[in-house]
Amino acid sequence: MADDNYRYSCGECDHRTPWLTESAGAEEQIEHYTRRHPGTPPGGRVELREKKTDGVGCLVLLGILFLLLLAVSTFRYWS
Repeated sequence: MADDNYRYSCGECDHRTPWLTESAGAEEQIEHYTRRHPGTPPGGRVELREKKTDGVGCLVLLGILFLLLLAVSTFRYWS
């Protein structure tokens, strides 16, 4: 599942493969062309899925911002 980053689109119709490995997607596209568009060489386009981010960077930034606001509000009353 971790390498399922490729999706192939048919150049002749609106068929798209699910997200698969590069070799499995290419094989499925060839099978589609053989089945639905005999005699036509496989074409279309290949999409590469962007890497997923886990969002930890935003969480850390929000935590730091919260601590900074807490420190400012605490030190404000000490003066």
